[in-house]
Amino acid sequence: MPQKKNPDAAELLRAKAPRIVAHLAALHGVMHALPLTYNKDMQEDKEHLFDAVDTLSLCLVAARGMLDGAAFNRERLANAASDELIAATDLADLLVKRGVPFRECHGIVAALVRDAVDSGRKLSDFTVEELRAHSEQLDEEVYDVLAQRSWLESKVSAGGTALARVREQLEQARALLA
Repeated sequence: MPQKKNPDAAELLRAKAPRIVAHLAALHGVMHALPLTYNKDMQEDKEHLFDAVDTLSLCLVAARGMLDGAAFNRERLANAASDELIAATDLADLLVKRGVPFRECHGIVAALVRDAVDSGRKLSDFTVEELRAHSEQLDEEVYDVLAQRSWLESKVSAGGTALARVREQLEQARALLA
């Protein structure tokens, strides 16, 4: 979506996890049905093992650098979280719920965001008529979607941004570190 800014290091770290898991699966494949002694099959374990270790080592260094360099400015975070453009995906979700194909939703919301940015207005400053000029499916419910924190609280699935989910994730992280 047009409002997104991606955390490159975190995304690259996330992308490395399947590589390590794939090496584990490959090692299981190499070792399946082996008798209890060394066999030539085990020659095939080295590439997977060494690449997994190298990849994980690099990931740990990158994660440490990313976390050591992280600083959080609560006021700036609160201001950023109040930017209605964050809710662009939620507006697309609203349109999808109303039967608009997502490929069309993306274009509708992108145009709406572009108009807001170009005119220096917030999305909630648009009148219902202006919203409907972008799509007949946009109405007063848009203002509910744009209400501050509603887009954060709407993500209630595991790992979501709703406060209850964030607290669960923090609790799990603290338990792992203890």
